[in-house]
Amino acid sequence: MLKRTTLATALAVAYASLSPLPSLAATDQDIAQMRDEIRQMKQDYEARIRSLEQRLQAAQAQPPAIANGNAPVPATAATSSVSNSQSVAAASPMAAASTGPANTFNPGISAILGGTYSRLSKDPQQARIQGFVPGGEEVGPGSRNFSLGESEITLRANIDPTFAGQLTFALAPDDSVGVEEAFVQTRSLSNGVNLKGGRMLSSIGYLNSIHTHAWDFVDAPLAYQAFFGGQYRTDGLQLKWLAPTDRFLEFGLEAGNGSNFPGNDRNKNGVGATALFAHIGDDIGENASWRAGVSYLRTGATDRSYEDVDSADGAVVNAFSGRANTWILDGVYKWAPSGNATQTNFKLQGEYFRRREKGTLAFDTAGLALADTYASAQSGWYLQGIYQFMPMWRVGLRYDRLSSGTPGIGLVSNGTLSTADFPRLASYDPRRSSVMVDYSPSEFSRLRLQLAQDKSRPGTSDNQIFLQYIMSLGAHGSHSF
Repeated sequence: MLKRTTLATALAVAYASLSPLPSLAATDQDIAQMRDEIRQMKQDYEARIRSLEQRLQAAQAQPPAIANGNAPVPATAATSSVSNSQSVAAASPMAAASTGPANTFNPGISAILGGTYSRLSKDPQQARIQGFVPGGEEVGPGSRNFSLGESEITLRANIDPTFAGQLTFALAPDDSVGVEEAFVQTRSLSNGVNLKGGRMLSSIGYLNSIHTHAWDFVDAPLAYQAFFGGQYRTDGLQLKWLAPTDRFLEFGLEAGNGSNFPGNDRNKNGVGATALFAHIGDDIGENASWRAGVSYLRTGATDRSYEDVDSADGAVVNAFSGRANTWILDGVYKWAPSGNATQTNFKLQGEYFRRREKGTLAFDTAGLALADTYASAQSGWYLQGIYQFMPMWRVGLRYDRLSSGTPGIGLVSNGTLSTADFPRLASYDPRRSSVMVDYSPSEFSRLRLQLAQDKSRPGTSDNQIFLQYIMSLGAHGSHSF
């Protein structure tokens, strides 16, 4: 304080000495006025110093939250407000100012509690997406009645000035515990470069890198279920570069083990899967913003098995070996009048998938063990709109559509077997319509009602009703645009 007062006095005296005087002989009134000016300058100076010190202490007490790893679109009121309304847990208690030591919240710990009540007109154990090889346990509407849903526990922190880390456990309804994400990422690389290593949700597409509790609907779009078995995650490395431009421009590369669908664990050295992606975005005036992207995933499988029945209704296990190449186009548009997303806002989101698989298909691996060539070209898309019509209330509509195409099965082409021996691969165009309404008393809680008509199987329609709750506890990081 002594140094500040001395400096303030010196500045004030210098100012006074340079100020024009009415005469060489100052009156008592002039001297009193100068003293008042000096005192006012000292007070203003010290107030600014105190304000800067408080801001510095608050900044040091907040380790930056690790989100999904995507940089936001260039910030304006519209971009910030709309993106903050994307998820239930978009705000964090850690964001509050604090004067404690820098590691007060090291690590930040959060928990997401979720549960669902489901009423389904068709047996969920018979659920399938016709024409597509099953990709995982996340395909289908889930179980009937009450279920716990997937809950998450996340720990995140800055490790040192160079690295930060995050660990997310997923608790499934069957009481099993899995590691959803466990990675470290750099904090201080220059020129917009960021490196991440470990297990992570891939940044391909738009929805894939967003945790399930931040989705706008209870379940994943049919395209994600058919092509990725839910979400695609990888164990490996991710390199991103954010271009130094006014418009948001991001490029990324991922190299992983390729053990997740549409690949599988092939017990081999080297890179099992490669992903490339590019995202671009910008603001449209003060009220709207957008982002678009293109992604490519190349992976492979060896004896990736699935269950089916033959033409005599006998149970068989078939297996695919070969390459899978998937392209994704994604886009999202967000609007909020005057950037005030807490009142009303609108989001339009969609993605288009196209996958080509080529290799061999083995029939009845435990019996006849016949094998020949296999090739398929399949596509799918979804489009959804979410409208917040008043504070805390939103409505949404989503439409899903897939096209299985007609696969080329060598065992059928050469007459060894017939298409009736591969009923799950018979051509079909699955589709589904969903509508939802949700209520969020705060950014940490959400209640949702969803109705859907699912026509993923020929000749049947599954009418579905879901009631869902999502609750966020602790210091949860914000989500990307």
